[in-house]
Amino acid sequence: MCRNIHVLHNLAPATTSEEVRAAALQYVRKVSGSTKPSQANQAAFDRAVEEIAHATEHLLADLVTAAPPRDREVLAAQARERAAARYAR
Repeated sequence: MCRNIHVLHNLAPATTSEEVRAAALQYVRKVSGSTKPSQANQAAFDRAVEEIAHATEHLLADLVTAAPPRDREVLAAQARERAAARYAR
């Protein structure tokens, strides 16, 4: 599950709230061991996702770097190349 969590810092265009929430959701799914919580745990699951997304947005806002932003298209192309090499076997 956590393979879907990508680096969100220093990207161009900037990271969106939806991307942060998706990463938080993947994290909570991994930690809880559940992709779909029971009704009894749904409120706790949703609260955890929102709290982690909130903390992540604060973290990304506070991080400082002198490096130029990384281009999403370049990163996607690199990921496709790695996948092609991995699955060509």
